[in-house]
Amino acid sequence: MRMFDTTPLLRSTVGFDNINRLLDSVTRQDPRESAYPPYNIEKVGDDSYRISMAVAGFKESELNIVVSDGVLEVSGKSETAEESPESTPTFLHRGIAKRAFNRRFTLADTIKVRGAGLEDGLLHVELEREIPEERRPRQIQINGGSQAVIDSKAA
Repeated sequence: MRMFDTTPLLRSTVGFDNINRLLDSVTRQDPRESAYPPYNIEKVGDDSYRISMAVAGFKESELNIVVSDGVLEVSGKSETAEESPESTPTFLHRGIAKRAFNRRFTLADTIKVRGAGLEDGLLHVELEREIPEERRPRQIQINGGSQAVIDSKAA
């Protein structure tokens, strides 16, 4: 198997710190399981992101979004599967998949989930990067040589 250099990817990603581990886990999973539902991750601003998932046919009550310990988990379960067989329609062709799913995204410590919305069969999860004040870059003033005295007792 060929090894790929992921260093260029690490330079352009923001907020997803464990990209190598995520790429490795994706390549090891069953492709049929990891392909549903399809999703996009968009950068919509300097510090804001959006995960859009194609969940055609699902109602809001059939979707569940949970954030716990830096993991965003989106799951869906069709209510029609719980109904009686008499009320479920008989399909001649079923091209729109509406099966149960569970998709997980590992979030960086600085990424916070701001909200979610369902519009035109797409579930949009809004994310925002919040950098604490102590982690933000700051300008350091350079003092003259006469004022930069180090106390030898403190060292």
